[in-house]
Amino acid sequence: MGELRDLAASFVVLGPAGVAIRDRLRVSQTDAAVLAEVGVFLGSLASSDLANRSRQGMSHDAASWAVRKRQLTGRSSARWAGSITKATHDQWALARRGQAAYLAWLREQIASIEARLARPLGAKGSKREGLVRGYASRAEWHAKSRRLQVLKDRLAAVEADRAAGRVRVVRGGKHLANARHYLAAAGLSEQAWRERWQAERMFLAADGESGKRFGNETIRVTDTGQLSIKLPASLTHLANAPRGRYVLDATVRFRHRGQEWRDRITENRAVAYRLHHDVARGRWYVTASWQRAATPVLPLEAALVRGVVGVDMNDDHVVAWRLDGHGNPVGEPQRFFYDLSGSAAHRDAQLRHSLSRLLHYTRRCGAAAIAIEDLDFTDGTSREQHGRNKRFRRLLSRFPTAKLKARLVSMAAEQDIAVVAVDPAYTSRWGAQHWQKPLTTPARKISRHDAASIAIGRRALGHPIRRRTAPPPHHRSDGARHRTAQARPEIRRREETHPHLPGLRTRCVSPVVERKRGTSLPSTVRGSATEQQSWQQDSLPLSV
Repeated sequence: MGELRDLAASFVVLGPAGVAIRDRLRVSQTDAAVLAEVGVFLGSLASSDLANRSRQGMSHDAASWAVRKRQLTGRSSARWAGSITKATHDQWALARRGQAAYLAWLREQIASIEARLARPLGAKGSKREGLVRGYASRAEWHAKSRRLQVLKDRLAAVEADRAAGRVRVVRGGKHLANARHYLAAAGLSEQAWRERWQAERMFLAADGESGKRFGNETIRVTDTGQLSIKLPASLTHLANAPRGRYVLDATVRFRHRGQEWRDRITENRAVAYRLHHDVARGRWYVTASWQRAATPVLPLEAALVRGVVGVDMNDDHVVAWRLDGHGNPVGEPQRFFYDLSGSAAHRDAQLRHSLSRLLHYTRRCGAAAIAIEDLDFTDGTSREQHGRNKRFRRLLSRFPTAKLKARLVSMAAEQDIAVVAVDPAYTSRWGAQHWQKPLTTPARKISRHDAASIAIGRRALGHPIRRRTAPPPHHRSDGARHRTAQARPEIRRREETHPHLPGLRTRCVSPVVERKRGTSLPSTVRGSATEQQSWQQDSLPLSV
């Protein structure tokens, strides 16, 4: 049996740092035309500014940023220029982070392939000796050697780009840009593709400003729901309100967190807005977002004082089981299913519905914490990691770990429920080993995922996953009678209950004799010698 890796300590996950809410804008044709013209114009400015920033590379400084902002101010306004340049900086920084992650992935893939190429064909791996397995056939070895050269060429190109400060960014999305060459496969006509491309490249976003009226001067939404935008200098002829503003006929009504948003804008606190056009549905949307004040993290002991709900996340359902403070499962396991097929909106709705049911179950149980595994499958979907197991690699690639965790943390914060992340090592294996069979009854079938939820909850509470440990012996003899005192950890079924042995467990009477007595003819059988004798009660002694 190999050595177990060190387990990371459990911790309470930080709450969300911001809030975003959205509402549909039922705009008229005139409003839609004005919004499209303004968005396309500002989008062209954003594209040119991103190109200028990308050409500057690592030589960018505050002086060059000021020059870019002055150039945009003359064509739009100071506030629009500030929003565009900030969005450019954020997009360039995101591209740099993605570039660094891609570099790390390339290096890991190259090292993994080189290690496997160095091994003989068909060689088996060994975790104890730190050896990887070899490739199964000569053909696979040859194909991987060719892929190794391709990855090395990509690595050299990316390293050169990173040294020069170049990034690869497509405003509108790389997938939509590539779909232009495969319109039939994408199910789009040329006109439909152009409409989507134009909508994705629009720029209608403004950052909030604390102290300004309603928290935003560029895109303003009043407490009554009136929405107006500050027109760029080149489009002031479209204004229908004083000071170069355009007021829309549509009214904004944020039903989710509406009161929180209204309290914020009445105090003139910063709120950022973004207008978006969904071409497929023919609708316009407005999204409001703001930052939340940093709240102190709840101590782990305080979060677990009322027990915990252990949660095992899977690719099609979530299993939850409540545990008390001693680590004992209470009640029955709960399973919340979701379907990850279909569109992105359908998958998102399925996740939100399942997590809502999970939070409602936690509130009904009276627990104040949810324990989840700190999963990360970013490096586990490659063929070098799982060989030819395509089904398992596809399962990992479609498993929404990041989305589930982000959704759960943000939704749990609104219910005052803490989320505790635990180390995912051995939870499924040890849960099935120690809890699946003991909890299975003819009327209740316990799955491996149910047992894993218990293991996760016990690890969050600080208890060992095994059901019990050997008690301290009260003397040198084997009086405790627990198999864990003698059995080694690799022995199966070592923690099950002992079979009942009839008879008194004393030193004066042998168990074998008691077992024989238990199988002998009882003294109360009809016709026995004891029954044939007359029975007479002894008289009580007078001295008592």
